[in-house]
Amino acid sequence: MGVALARAGAEVILVGRNPENAIDKLAAIDAFGGKSWFHKADVSKRQDIDDLLTAVLLRSGKVDILVNGAGLGSATPFLEITEEELDALIDINFKSVFLACQIFGQFFVDHHEPCSIINMGSMAGNMPVSGVYGYAASKAAVHNLTKNLARDWAEHDIRVNTLVPGFFPSAEASQKGDETRALDILRHTPMSRFGTADELTGATLMLASNQAGAFITGTEITIDGGFSAMTI
Repeated sequence: MGVALARAGAEVILVGRNPENAIDKLAAIDAFGGKSWFHKADVSKRQDIDDLLTAVLLRSGKVDILVNGAGLGSATPFLEITEEELDALIDINFKSVFLACQIFGQFFVDHHEPCSIINMGSMAGNMPVSGVYGYAASKAAVHNLTKNLARDWAEHDIRVNTLVPGFFPSAEASQKGDETRALDILRHTPMSRFGTADELTGATLMLASNQAGAFITGTEITIDGGFSAMTI
């Protein structure tokens, strides 16, 4: 997503706790002459997000697109989820979005310019996907918050939408995954395959654009190969 935004002309700031995770994306952006840099932050902490906004304004001069993409998964059986695990899921999947929307949202409201906030949702936030209880609950909260902010901030020309990926397993997840579950997912997906990261870019660019996405707010853009259209 960051690479696609950079190709479209945006200056992209990658944010995370580990700079090494951003090296490949920064290099990919640099390879075609795009603009990008990394800022180290724990997005579940208010002070870190405050510092992020300050750093962006000092170095880049402006900000008009916010993508909340931090995520933590879990397949722990419901009766075995500890309070510590639940706290971690809520902190990364929901609290980080809540805080970023507060801090960047205040800046957007104060500066009266068209802006776009894209929150990463999940199929599990829309429907009961088995075995991901804490994750699903945290993502459902993101979906609900997005619609509420879209309603309240439309008058400020701030668009708030949710991008809802279907099943896009990472290489690490694929190695650790349950083959039976993977087959069940594929049988329930009309396109009979998993998604790839570059298939999220089109919707991202549309939602980020103040032209292509100018009249889109409070919407959930689902990219799932037809998974949500299946019943029997």
